[in-house]
Amino acid sequence: MVELELDEGLAVITINRPEARNAIAPETMDQLETALDEAKGAQALVIKGAGDKAFVSGGDLKQLSALRTIEEAEAMARRMRGICDQIAAFPAPVVAAMNGHALGGGAEVAVAADIRVAADDIKIGFNQVTLAIMPAWGGAERLAALVGKSRALLLAGGGALVGAAEAERLGLVDKVLPRASFEEGWKAVARSLANNSSGDIKRVIGGATPDEAVAAFARLWVADEHWAAADRVMNRKR
Repeated sequence: MVELELDEGLAVITINRPEARNAIAPETMDQLETALDEAKGAQALVIKGAGDKAFVSGGDLKQLSALRTIEEAEAMARRMRGICDQIAAFPAPVVAAMNGHALGGGAEVAVAADIRVAADDIKIGFNQVTLAIMPAWGGAERLAALVGKSRALLLAGGGALVGAAEAERLGLVDKVLPRASFEEGWKAVARSLANNSSGDIKRVIGGATPDEAVAAFARLWVADEHWAAADRVMNRKR
């Protein structure tokens, strides 16, 4: 099942299928799409898996093995690719809290997020080639945008699994945290992003025009939240 928790501007979506290593089944897709809709309005979004073994282990082969025609395979791929596109286009910053291994489709979910925070003992891999298939949910393109085309081909074409430290070196993971403090760490990162400005900053970084960037700044400048913060600074005792 997929769970959604809302807390003071922060939305946390948990894929809770530990019996299947948090794999994505058709029902999971339905629930994930619903959770994304219900999370709209949050200032930041976190996606994570339940437990400490798997973030998402990919597609649920036991359930997806029923798909045997090209039409069925295309429909499934388009459906989950669309959900990953929704994650990427979420109006606020999205953090993938990689509590465990992110393999195959799980790596594709991770790279759909804006920021990836990983426990230091996890592995990530676009290892679909071990099943004689390829990434289908937009992950290959997003991987190339993060690490470059040649490295993306090495990773996805060869199916290598890389540890958290190596993934950080490659630019595939943004922050590595010790397992003992991982829970507190990803929450701190997410909380730092759950503010009134971060959504506009995300849009500007994503390719807003200069006019759009200036307009976003001006809206924030005249907002009550800005002047309340400015007053606190100006009235601070020296």
